[in-house]
Amino acid sequence: MKGTDASGDPAGPVAAAERRPAVRERGLRVRAGECTHKLRTGDVGSVPVVVVLIMIWTAFQLLDHHFLSPRNLSNLSVDIVGTGLIAVGIVFVLLLGEVDLSVGSVSGLAAAVFAVLNVNNGTPEWLAIVAAVLTGTVIGVVQGFFFAKVGVPSFVVTLAGLLAWNGLMLYVLGASGTINLRDTGLIPALTIEYFHNPAATYGLAALGATAYFFASHRDARRRRAAGVPYRPLGSTAVRTAGIAVIAFAAAFVLSRFQGLPLALLLFLAFVVCLDVVLRRTSYGRKIFSIGGGVEAARRAGINVVWMRISAFAASATLAAIGGLFLASRVASVGQTSGSSNLLINAIAAAVIGGASLFGGRGSPWSAVLGILVIQSIASGMVLMGIETAVQYMITGGVLLGAVVLDSLSRQSQKAHGRA
Repeated sequence: MKGTDASGDPAGPVAAAERRPAVRERGLRVRAGECTHKLRTGDVGSVPVVVVLIMIWTAFQLLDHHFLSPRNLSNLSVDIVGTGLIAVGIVFVLLLGEVDLSVGSVSGLAAAVFAVLNVNNGTPEWLAIVAAVLTGTVIGVVQGFFFAKVGVPSFVVTLAGLLAWNGLMLYVLGASGTINLRDTGLIPALTIEYFHNPAATYGLAALGATAYFFASHRDARRRRAAGVPYRPLGSTAVRTAGIAVIAFAAAFVLSRFQGLPLALLLFLAFVVCLDVVLRRTSYGRKIFSIGGGVEAARRAGINVVWMRISAFAASATLAAIGGLFLASRVASVGQTSGSSNLLINAIAAAVIGGASLFGGRGSPWSAVLGILVIQSIASGMVLMGIETAVQYMITGGVLLGAVVLDSLSRQSQKAHGRA
């Protein structure tokens, strides 16, 4: 009778060790085959948006050498934060295959609530911030309830919210219409504070690359222990090196101006945490499951109503937080806060970055890539003195291209039995 090792392998630990290279080799072949199959079936991931971003940066740099200057890129890294947070929130709803048209109005209302409480009524800043964020959360729960429980289409619910919350914002602001924020405090500091010490900037780059390596290596070890194909250490090292190059290049550029912006640091912290929630927790897997098929998710025992409400609550909460960053950037809250352009840019950022309008695909990093594209176009246009109308036309073209690519990818995957 053959002996068994601690893992129950009848051939023992020696034979198990001998099989590991074969598993690794099989894993390499499987992954190569998966990549080839994905490209053939149209599942190209974030590759197109990265290529577009590189093309945009190259074109604007050739047209104006100030575009890639440390000052402009530092300003760009702060400009993306407010709208980027709103776009990250929209990803939660898009993963369900739904849409939230109220995020612009919610962001403006939250900023107005903060300004009235803190500036006009003298409420402590921390309490005003909590009230503003909770305003967004409550709105998301209400809208999610009407959609998930009552059955009103999300388009109608959030379109009504777009109008209602914008009207409430105007009512809260009152006759003055504009409230200037205080010069001191947390909210003003969000977009004007920098960590000037280069150690902070390079330290963040090193931390990001190191964290990615250990997270990927841990995942590979788990997959290897389970006897399934995994990414070999060499592949992980190459990916980590690529991330490190990008991170340290960004750190070098930022350190040549004023250092690491507080707004960018907080934005990246939000994105990383929310990415972990969506990809590494049962909550995130349930969100993706509902986007892949509501009925199948329901039969699997997922509380679809609760998950839908929570997704809309997350979207509105992040819209409120994004509204505070936007108010900090202009140091005021007015009747134009949360304008329709904000909604368009936020949704466009999520879709351009790779989140599918059909549900089931997307991540917070999708929103980051998308808002980088949109804000890069806006920044380049400002540097060149080109009117806003041209910016809208170019952004619209990029958005249409992203949606067309998403539709073609979905059709290709259906044809190959993957969707």
